[in-house]
Amino acid sequence: MDVLDLARWQFGITTVYHFFFVPITLGLVWFVAGFQTAWYITGKEKYLKLTKFFGKLFLINFAMGVVTGIVQEFQFGMNWSEYSRFVGDVFGAPLAMEGLLAFFLESTFLGLWIFGWDRLPKKLHLATIWAAAVGTLLSAYFILAANSWMQHPVGYDIDPETGRAVLNSISAVLFQNTAVMAFLHTMTASFLIAGTGVAVVGAWFMTKNRNVDVFRTAVKAGAVVTLIAAVGVSITGDMFSKIMVEQQPMKMAAAEGLYETTANAPFSILTIGDISGDTATPIIEIPGLLSFLSTGDFNGTVQGINNLQAAYQSQYGPGDFIPYVPVSYWSFRLMIGLGMLGAAWALWALWRYRGGRNPQKGAVFKYSTYFVLLGPLLAASFGWIFTEMGRQPWIVFGEQLTADAVSPLTTATEVWISLIGFTLVYAILAVIEVGLLLKYIKAGPPEEIIADPYDDSQKTDDPQLYFAY
Repeated sequence: MDVLDLARWQFGITTVYHFFFVPITLGLVWFVAGFQTAWYITGKEKYLKLTKFFGKLFLINFAMGVVTGIVQEFQFGMNWSEYSRFVGDVFGAPLAMEGLLAFFLESTFLGLWIFGWDRLPKKLHLATIWAAAVGTLLSAYFILAANSWMQHPVGYDIDPETGRAVLNSISAVLFQNTAVMAFLHTMTASFLIAGTGVAVVGAWFMTKNRNVDVFRTAVKAGAVVTLIAAVGVSITGDMFSKIMVEQQPMKMAAAEGLYETTANAPFSILTIGDISGDTATPIIEIPGLLSFLSTGDFNGTVQGINNLQAAYQSQYGPGDFIPYVPVSYWSFRLMIGLGMLGAAWALWALWRYRGGRNPQKGAVFKYSTYFVLLGPLLAASFGWIFTEMGRQPWIVFGEQLTADAVSPLTTATEVWISLIGFTLVYAILAVIEVGLLLKYIKAGPPEEIIADPYDDSQKTDDPQLYFAY
């Protein structure tokens, strides 16, 4: 493989790996804040136990996300220096905001939350976790705004002397409809993932008949949030797809493997054959659904790959502007299908534990709790893959090709070394992450806990250590 292919593989591996942690962090912090708020209001011990239990899982995931996320920015200079040179004046602005504002906000207040249990006033300590949660929102928004600019560049000029993109409107970059909708879709997906995780962990304890009263609350809260988030994901996904069709029609055509412009275009659930050509055979189709997803009208016209290829060649010159269709096709379907897996399971969990029930029989439900979290989590990863791969061959749509963005002086050997090194390190980190999560999940919440850690009369000479990381 040449430098371009290796650089793409390296960025793809590290990005997908990092993105496993992102939606869990974005969603789980709000559960922690919610449980602590419920404890603050009601004084019930079960909410304090849930706060500490899921807070520890959140912090493990947050730390791993930070470690793996740092690598992403270094790669822009390592393997993609031509991209950095071209877009640095624009792309760097939202990333700087994320680092200087959002990350410092969430990390600072998260530190105060960790070490402030018996030091800060009760209300102020509660405020720290909410501030950290807001910080995660801002962090996600700035990063998604930067990525959205790659999908739909706005608010810039091209300097005729240097050939670089120069920022002329930060508000256009931050508040274009692509960025807003990407944020809403990502956040609802994150709540779906985190909600499924909370419900799954709670159900695991229920099947073990451990801490039933505590984790019944977790199952109910997680399942309800999952179902609400599933509705949000569907609505924002529909709105996002229509924006995508306006800005990147080739991406939607590739998502269906639609080669010819078609009215009343169907959406295929399953296709056999060569999707990268015109010999594929849809065997399960929903008439008009692709037209509805693209235009809001079941009889709407959807542009095909061949027509768009001809149009792009006329606009941008000779070249192949078709993304790798099989990846776009299957990642789009896996994103939708696996995402709804968590919602279906959440509905089943609410039914199973309704009215105070806790049935111990039912092997299908019991063993599904081990795997159902992977569905929504993989769905988010496939959605990210679809977003990035469907934009190819552009790294900045309409402005810079991916082939023109790679570092010109980097050798294949150098990329091989860093690719192998990062992959091995990430494999080790994965073992550590999974090991820590399983260890603390199996340990469960603390059995004995100070009812109010802020009450000096309940403390002893050997105060309880609430967090030991």
